[in-house]
Formats: sequence, structure tokens, C-alpha cells
Amino acid sequence: MANYYDIDDILAEEELVSVVFQKGANGVGIDPSAEAYSVEPGSKVKLPFWLAYELHARQVVTMKLPACFNQQTRLELGADGKAVDLRSRCLYFYEFGCKIAPLVGDRDMGSFLLSAFRNRYQEVLAKAHSAAYTAASKLLTLLTKEEINLYEAAQSSMAAFKKWRMGGPRLQRASVLGRKRKSTD
Repeated sequence: MANYYDIDDILAEEELVSVVFQKGANGVGIDPSAEAYSVEPGSKVKLPFWLAYELHARQVVTMKLPACFNQQTRLELGADGKAVDLRSRCLYFYEFGCKIAPLVGDRDMGSFLLSAFRNRYQEVLAKAHSAAYTAASKLLTLLTKEEINLYEAAQSSMAAFKKWRMGGPRLQRASVLGRKRKSTD
């Protein structure tokens, strides 16, 4: 499931998910204030996604849709997606949404994530190419990790383009053209 060496993938799977236990579990210390180390069927707890995923695969728990993907978030993103603070809701909003969508049975999750990304994509690129430092720092507080990576890639691309446009010769002579071939006689 997770890319073992990708720190962003590991952190995305640390998001807490509400689950409902379908079966009882003994020897589990989920709640430190509980006297017994067991979980009864029907108990609702929050678990990290990586653990909830494994328990869901074994049909021990059912997952609930996290709050960062609730109806209110969908309405806000539909109204003005550029102004919504997704970072405070889930730092890895898109990656986490793609991982949890098949597990919660939400058929509209894929189209919702795509439309949210489309709405914010244009704004992120426009700001990356034109925003001043103060405006950029305000924008970065609203962006998810995926959008920050996109923003930084756009900025480095623009810097490389400006460097190319302003400096150096337009065409460089290939080093191969200056050499003559040896005769095969």
C-alpha cells in the first residue's frame, strides 16, 4: 500500500480516521484510560489510516468518511475553491482522498477531488508566476502538500526560464561539431 521510502506517503497515512468495530478485539490498548484491553463490537474510535486500512481489509472495522471530505467542505470548494484552507483540514488532502475513496464507498469522491484540484490548479500556477513574496506566503498557508510541491515546481520553472531568457548565448555549438573524424585507412 505505502511506498516504503516516501515520507509524504507515510505522513499521509498518519491521518486519523473514524472507524466502527464490527468484531470484538482482545489485547488491544486503543484507549489508555480504559481498564480492559479489549474493544467491543460497535465501538467507535479514531485510528491512523494505515491501521484502519489493515483492519478494514480483515473486515474487523468499517471506516467513516473523514471530516475533511464532508458535505460542508464540498460545498465550500464548489463555491470558491481557491479561498478554502485545505491545509488545516488535511495536509495531504488529495493523496489521502485517493487512498480512502474506495474504502468508504463514496462514488463521488474521485470527481470531487478532480474538480477541487482543477479549481485550485490555475490559481496556484498564476500565483507562482506572478505573486510577490508577501502574497505568496499568505497563499502557502492555504495550500496542501501536493499544491505546495506544484507551486515550488512552477517557481523553479519560471526562474529557469528567466535565467535562460536573460543570460548567455541563444545557441551553443555542440562539442562534437568541432572535431574531425579520424580516417579509417
